[in-house]
Amino acid sequence: MSVGAHHLTPLPVRRSVRRLRWFKASFRDQVDKLSAATGVTFDIDDAKQGQSFLEWLRAFEAQKPDETDARRDYVGFAAGLMLQALVRGRPLTVRSLPPGADTSNPAYYWPEGYVFVAYCLNIRAAVLAQDFDEARDTAPAMDEIRSWWSFRENTDADPSLAIAFLDLFSGEDPDWTTPGVFAPERLKVDAPRFFRAAQIADAKGR
Repeated sequence: MSVGAHHLTPLPVRRSVRRLRWFKASFRDQVDKLSAATGVTFDIDDAKQGQSFLEWLRAFEAQKPDETDARRDYVGFAAGLMLQALVRGRPLTVRSLPPGADTSNPAYYWPEGYVFVAYCLNIRAAVLAQDFDEARDTAPAMDEIRSWWSFRENTDADPSLAIAFLDLFSGEDPDWTTPGVFAPERLKVDAPRFFRAAQIADAKGR
């Protein structure tokens, strides 16, 4: 996967993404790539995109660790903070779906959310590759519609859970209790138990 727009600056991605111009250009590149791949067309709200960026940057700076050995863990957390800001700000709307779109496919079930997750995972992967020589791929949950049902429903109620869901989609161990607090040695809650509860609540609501 590609973060796009990396040609705009010679700086590493971890620095480039903290610039509004690069953020907007790389996000649009992600939207264009997924639109071409899926046939979904989108509209980007420039003002909301800028607000989401500023919210993310403030949150990023507020919890950025001083300890060098915490930097790798903070990459994933910072990407989760970005997803939280995008889910809360909603700078993207669907203009149209292609004929016959299968809404059991996450890319069509929640196209905006799918773009947000793809973008944040791509930023995360690029920083890990550049700074830590670490290659990452997505986890099976990225393609599981039940995970996306839970993702959409739960982040509607609490956007901070986007941080935990990005960990889930990237194959990391999510923190479901205090996802918005950076703590490298945080205690994890059993994810399957969380999903069983979410699925029961979803079943009762249908």
